Amino acid sequence: MKIASVADIKARLSAYLKASEEGPVVVTRNGKAVAVLLAVRDDDELERLVLAHSPKFQALLDKSRRQIEETGGIPHEQFWREVNAESRESAGKGRGASRRIRRCT
Repeated sequence: MKIASVADIKARLSAYLKASEEGPVVVTRNGKAVAVLLAVRDDDELERLVLAHSPKFQALLDKSRRQIEETGGIPHEQFWREVNAESRESAGKGRGASRRIRRCT
């Protein structure tokens, strides 16, 4: 892990972007960490990173977790039956035909 000041990052951004491929680069201002440069290897990794820091997505997850705790949720198999049925219904209406549904494992 490297540590660099904002001034250093501004002066040598390309070098620090390359360095981020080896590991995180912590950016400091007045000696305090203010950001981190992370290399992104693919679109899925970028999506996970963005969602992990999305207040709206985190609120949705929290709400879902509370609902599951309160109701017990639904069985895994039932969930996927409903997702697949909804997907077929949307595709039949001409909407969502190009949508991909990825199963979580």
